[in-house]
Amino acid sequence: QVQLVESGGGLVQAGGSLRLSCAASGRTFSSYAMSWFRQAPGKEREFVAAISWSSGGTSYADSVKGRFTVSRDNAKNTGYLQMNSLKPEDTAVYYCAAGCYTWHLARSCDYWGQGTQVTVSS
Repeated sequence: QVQLVESGGGLVQAGGSLRLSCAASGRTFSSYAMSWFRQAPGKEREFVAAISWSSGGTSYADSVKGRFTVSRDNAKNTGYLQMNSLKPEDTAVYYCAAGCYTWHLARSCDYWGQGTQVTVSS
C-alpha cells in the first residue's frame, strides 16, 4: 500500500517562501509523475507542477512558472515543491499525488497526500 504524507505548509507573508514535502511509503503501482495540485475555497482543484520520477523532467502551470520549483529525491522517496515569491493568490490547500499518468490531470493519479494548507498574507 502506498501512502503519501505531506508537510511544510503554513502561514507566510507575501514574497516569502515555503517548501512542501511529499514522502512516499510502500510500493507504487505506477511510476509516471509526482504532481502537485491546489484548491482554494470555492474554486476547482488546479494543477500546479509535476516531475517525472524517472527522468526528472518537470512541468509547471503558467501561474507559478519562475516562482515554484518541483524536485525529487529518489533515495528518500520524497518529492518537494519549493515555493518562492509567494502571492496571496497562492493561498490554497496543496496536494501531492503520485502515479499520475497525465501529469496535469488529477483523475489520472493513483495516490494522494492528505493536503497541507498554505496561507499567504498580504
